[in-house]
Amino acid sequence: MSEHVELTNPVDLSVGGMSGHLFRRGIHIGMAAVPFVYFEWGEALADSIGAEVPQVVSLVILAILAAEGIRLKMGFTIFGQRSYEAKQVSALAWGAFGVGMVFLLAPTKAYAWPLILSLAFGDPFMGELRRRGTETKNVILYSCVFIALIWVACWHFFATPLWLAIVFGPLCVAAEWPRLRYIDDNATMTLIPLGLLLVLEPFLKIIS
Repeated sequence: MSEHVELTNPVDLSVGGMSGHLFRRGIHIGMAAVPFVYFEWGEALADSIGAEVPQVVSLVILAILAAEGIRLKMGFTIFGQRSYEAKQVSALAWGAFGVGMVFLLAPTKAYAWPLILSLAFGDPFMGELRRRGTETKNVILYSCVFIALIWVACWHFFATPLWLAIVFGPLCVAAEWPRLRYIDDNATMTLIPLGLLLVLEPFLKIIS
């Protein structure tokens, strides 16, 4: 069996049809609020339960993975999921793992905001372009520009180095592109750019 999957219309595979698809997109875009919650309330929440912020992040990841394990064991999908996710780790679980790793390994606004916003907005942007039949070369071009602008915005608001937009716009698009059977692009879109940022960090010296 191939390790790659065929590119299909996501609406056809979504539990709930178009309504499920829109719900899934809404959840994806809603991930943009996660950095705000983390940086504004993460410390207070951790203090309230007598834990450190990384411990809370790890607990959330473990809880989601445990719930995902139970779901897979029972073999069901919920509203908005794709039918094939009944037998494989869901995009939601992969996304939660990727976002969690961002907070564990790069817990600074200059990195976390652009990485997570690129996933929250970039992935649906590319998916909807494809669904509307946009030519592949144009999907790549528009998406590189769109995600690069996210990084430019993060330079303005969170002091992310501006030149990273030139690199990470195309990199995030490339990280989303492979249609792998067992690893969702919600993971690759965070973990691959995160890996490069960690390699560059000794030179950037942003994480305190």
